Amino acid sequence: MFASVGAGGLALALTACGGGTDTAQSAGTASESSAPQSGAPQAGGTLAKTADIPVGGGTIFKDQKIVVTQPTSGEFKAFSAVCTHNGCTVGSVSDGVIVCPCHNSKFAIADGSVKDGPADKPLPAQQIKVEGDQITLA
Repeated sequence: MFASVGAGGLALALTACGGGTDTAQSAGTASESSAPQSGAPQAGGTLAKTADIPVGGGTIFKDQKIVVTQPTSGEFKAFSAVCTHNGCTVGSVSDGVIVCPCHNSKFAIADGSVKDGPADKPLPAQQIKVEGDQITLA
């Protein structure tokens, strides 16, 4: 089915599924980071400072495929940034939900549970460590 699309068309189609941009969004919602680290999450890798994660919101780390949230002051959670519906990277965090731009699935920032489909599985939790003002991959 994709054979007639060609490599350029397929790359464009796959890129379109990612959604979002690499620029930071307004405080209190989400920002995205393209930190130099790439590929799968690696233990010990520094993600951000605690002050970089807005209370009631979160930050998407596209290169690490992780979204870090702060549901309440001082409580930090991390989830896969890959939507469980169709594999797109989530695109924003606002109003207490993580939103996938592909089909508008919404996930709770506190536990990754589905708030609105079409996704029917929660975002998998990821392990982070908060020491002082640093958030690192566990």
